[in-house]
Amino acid sequence: MSRDNSMIMDDTGFLTGQLLIAMPGIGDPRFERALIYVCIHDETHAVGLAVNRPVEGLTVPDLLQRLEIEAAIAVPESLVLMGGPVQRERGFVLHTDDYKAAEGTVEIGEGVALTATREALEAMAGQIPPPRRSILALGYSGWGAGQLEREIRENVWLTCASDETLLFGDDYGHKWNMALAKLGVDPGLLTATAGRA
Repeated sequence: MSRDNSMIMDDTGFLTGQLLIAMPGIGDPRFERALIYVCIHDETHAVGLAVNRPVEGLTVPDLLQRLEIEAAIAVPESLVLMGGPVQRERGFVLHTDDYKAAEGTVEIGEGVALTATREALEAMAGQIPPPRRSILALGYSGWGAGQLEREIRENVWLTCASDETLLFGDDYGHKWNMALAKLGVDPGLLTATAGRA
């Protein structure tokens, strides 16, 4: 399956704020059926977080407790996500833009921001007013200059607009299918030879 992905790029020709949908047969088990939110994309690199890969058995309250961050509210039992294979020991909070840390918050657009500081974890714990919606991911996915554009041309990824359900919802097992449905694509019609990493 081939399609022109340039139609959803922003005015600068980049995909910041869009979702990448891994094509079947991507050739890398770390990205099989992955749905990745592009947080940064410019001429030098791209950075994204997988939003549908929970770390089995690790919840946000568990991680906050391990980091000795005391909860001032009943923190939802949301699963921590594996954002990608790069710097897996580092945490990233993707959240609605009603929260901004004193330092370190990157506004992505469409009401979404990213913070990678302890203050964001304290906000999730209710020590300061938390964002309306958020996810906590360990690690990120990264691409060098021109690499993501090349992979899209080679049909490794489809792209689609993001929305709060796909970003912050907890139906992890169905997000990939939901993103494809947003494009009007039946996952059963995609072939394993369409993409390659």
